[in-house]
Formats: sequence, structure tokens, C-alpha cells
Amino acid sequence: MNARYAIRWAAEHGVPRLALRAQRRLGDPFARLLSGAEGRSDPYSLIDQLRGTGRVHTGPVGYATFDYQLCRAILRDRRFGARTPIDPAVPGPLRRNAERVVLPPNLTEAPSMLMLDPPEHSRMRKPVASAFTPRAVARLGDQVRAVTTELLDAMSARGSADLIGDFAAQVPIAIIAEMLGFPAADRELFLRWGDVVTPLLDVGISWRTHRRAIDATAAMEGYLAAHIEKLRREPRENIFSVLVSSGDLSTTELIANANLLMAAGFETTVNVIGNAIPLLFSHPDQLDLLRAEPQRWPGAIEEVLRFDPPVQIAARRVLEPVDLGASVHLQPGKSIIVSLAGANRDPAHFPDPHRFDITRTNAKEHLSFGSGIHACIGASLARLEAAHALPALFERFPDLRLDGEPSRRGLSTLHGYQHMPARLGRPAGARAVPSMAFGDRVPRS
Repeated sequence: MNARYAIRWAAEHGVPRLALRAQRRLGDPFARLLSGAEGRSDPYSLIDQLRGTGRVHTGPVGYATFDYQLCRAILRDRRFGARTPIDPAVPGPLRRNAERVVLPPNLTEAPSMLMLDPPEHSRMRKPVASAFTPRAVARLGDQVRAVTTELLDAMSARGSADLIGDFAAQVPIAIIAEMLGFPAADRELFLRWGDVVTPLLDVGISWRTHRRAIDATAAMEGYLAAHIEKLRREPRENIFSVLVSSGDLSTTELIANANLLMAAGFETTVNVIGNAIPLLFSHPDQLDLLRAEPQRWPGAIEEVLRFDPPVQIAARRVLEPVDLGASVHLQPGKSIIVSLAGANRDPAHFPDPHRFDITRTNAKEHLSFGSGIHACIGASLARLEAAHALPALFERFPDLRLDGEPSRRGLSTLHGYQHMPARLGRPAGARAVPSMAFGDRVPRS
């Protein structure tokens, strides 16, 4: 089995890995952005450099755009579809052999909605989206508050904490476990699996990383298959049980999209909460403004999403000939990288884009959750969780300070922190924190 998976890795990641490595040695900024250390730690200087090459960057390792209007248009244009796991540029015999290898259901493998186009995408998304309607998400508000309070109470007993492992990751995993009906005791298991599986979203990962990810997806497949069968026999009152009982999706489709629900409900939130904390500490005037005017928290969260998005890039495949101007003519089968981070820092749409400003009036126009039919299904849940968790954290620990440099995750597509040691200081007590709705009016500066 490992030999077959090695063929798949070679086509999907090995060939791009060699190409990216060669171009990095030549100093290519696009290759450095996709697979270099600086692309993971601070992608924005590279993005500015690439933006200077035009609305569409054409380089040795493919096409990319960092232009807000073009990114938004591509995400919404039906002439572009979901990417294929194996790039058509991979040599024919290797590609054909690799395409015969079936991986366990995961985020990057059909029938995951990320990899489907209409009409299959529409059929799949409709029942899954019921988990994230505004009404369904709003009903989770009390639970989000309870989980946040429980975590802060536990942290109060200690003088220090890892704000990722002890807080930012624990809020969303508790909520998504409830939505999917997992026992609380299994949350840490899914955190470990998720940490191993998410590199599949990157380009050109190592064989060792790929093998570990596939082993974890196989273990998740077994767990989820047993969980689904149990829910069929003994339906429960949770969102996933309703989805299972509806009969709209097969077991394989349910497993693939349970993976997607976990990612949509977890990855965005942990990175939004985690990215916000150092940003606010490095901009104390903005944190002071939030403490003085807590009704500004929703706008602050939108600015965090714009300034340092949890998902940096998306990829689209050309379905029919497309003329993007400036002598860029894309033929069917070609792929283009849509830089969500680049769009969010486009000075043509966001004046002074490298300034972090929680009063920015158009911050919510960011593309951090994508746009069009593949827009992030967990966006409303991520906003809700961050809107409760972040104010509660800073309210409970007014003397909170980072204890050393936070460490980033070693990923290019997902942008967040792995660890964030902090000194908590004396807790202020479990005082009430305003519950902010994202439609609330905020006074203009």
C-alpha cells in the first residue's frame, strides 16, 4: 500500500516539490512564497514583490494573482472550477498511474466539496450547509460562552498558558465535537489527527509528511465510519446525526465532509483567535481602543481576518478558455493560484493596507473566507467563536503578556501559530463580557 501511495505522492507533491526547490535556488519569489521559510513566516513582503509583476504573475511554477478585483472575480466565475489534486503538467505515465490510487477520504480528495464543481458540489453542499445557517450558528452562542468560561476558569488556576493549545484550539474543537456528536474525551485525538492531516493542503510536502497524513486520514476514516453506523442505529440530537439520518449522502461522502466540517469549524477559528493576540499586543493603541469601546470587537475581528488571514491561498482550475488581459490567455486544464492574503493587502482596494486598523470601514470586504460557491462554510461560526473568545480572554486577564516569541505552524496555505506561551497575570474574575452580534452598529471614528 505504501508503494501505491508513494506514486500518488510523487505526482501530487514530489514533482512540484522538485520544481519549487529548483526555482527557490534561483531566487524566484513565487516559489519562495509557496514553499520557502519566509513564505510561511512573513509572506507579505514577497507578495508585494510579486504584485509588482502585474495583475497576473506568470512564472516558471505557474500563474498567480494578488489583485483584489481579479481574485474576487475568479472565485465567483464559473469558468474556473475546483483544482485537481494532480496538476495536468505532471508527465503522462506518472499522472495516469497516480490517478488510479484512491486515498482515504480527506479534504483534498473528492467527494470533499473543496474538490467538486456543480452539480455534484451543489448536491453535497446543500445538506452540509444546514449546519452553518445563521439560525443554527446563533443557537451555538450559549455553548460558545460556556466553553470559553470553562477554559478561562481552568487557566486562572495557573500563572501561564499556551494560548493556542490551552485556549484558541480548545474553543472550536469543543464546538465542532458537539456538532458532530463526538465524545469530549476524543477531542484531543482529533486535534492530533488534524495537526497531521492539514499539511495535505500545502504544495510540495515531503513523502514523510504525506505518509503520516494518509495514515491519519485512514485512522479517521475508520473512526468516522463506526461513528456514522452508530448514529444510523441510534440517532442523536446533533447536526451530524441529522445529516446522517437524512440519507442524502453516502458513507464515503459523509466521511469526506465530516473532515471538511472539522476543518471549516476548527482551522479558521483557531487561526483567527491565535493571529489576533500578537497583533493586538504589537498595536497597543488598538487594544486600548477595544478596552475602551468593546462594541468595536466585531470590526477588529474583520481587520484581523483581512490583515493576517487564516487561509492564505486558494487554487482554481480553468474549465474553458479565459482571457485575463495583458497577454495572459489560460487554456482549459491550467491552474491559477488566487492569493487571498494578497487580495487583502491590495492598496487599490484597502488604502494603506499594511496598517492594522480596527476602525477600517471596509475591512469586512476581505476575501479570507473566499467568495462564490466555494466560500468557507464555517465563516459565520468562526466569527461567532472569535467574537466571544477574544473579548473574554482580554477581559479576564487584563495583565496578559506573551512569554517569548510565538512559533508559527510550518504551513504555507494555513497561516497560524503552533504555540503561544503567555503569562496570564492576576485574573479580573469572571465578569460579564458583552455579547457582540456582527450586525451591531459601530460608531465611526
